[in-house]
Amino acid sequence: MFNPTREQVRQFFCGAWRKHVERLPLDGAEVTAADLIAEHPEYHALLLRPEEAQEKEFTPDGGQTNPFLHLSLHLAIAEQISIDQPPGILAAYQALRQRLDVHDAEHAIMECLGEALWRAQRSGGTLDGMQYLECVRRAAG
Repeated sequence: MFNPTREQVRQFFCGAWRKHVERLPLDGAEVTAADLIAEHPEYHALLLRPEEAQEKEFTPDGGQTNPFLHLSLHLAIAEQISIDQPPGILAAYQALRQRLDVHDAEHAIMECLGEALWRAQRSGGTLDGMQYLECVRRAAG
C-alpha cells in the first residue's frame, strides 16, 4: 500500500499544478490532480509556492481547510469511482449526478468518506466500506 509522507503529498500537488500552469506533460494521477486543482482556485497561489506550502500548518482552530487533505480526498474519490471500489460506489455516484454537478457530487461523497475515516480512526479499526457506501446512497436520495 502506498503511504506517502506529508511532504510527498504536498510535493505531488504543487508539482502537478506547476506542470499544468507551465503546460508541461502530466503523468498518471497528475492529470486528475491538475483537473481537481483547477476546480479550486482558492488553492492556486499556495500551490505555486511550494516552499510555503511545505511549511504551512492547517489546524482546526486556524479556520482554514487543509487544501492537501481536501485534494487528496477528491483524488481518492475519483479513484474509487473509476474502479467501482467499494463495489456500488459508481452507481451511487451516478445517482448523485442526477441532481448534482461533478464537484458537488464529489463533495457529498467526501462528507461520507470523512465520516467513515473518522469512525475508523476513532475505533482504531479499518474503514467500514458498507457503512461508507450506505452513507453515499442516502446522500443520493
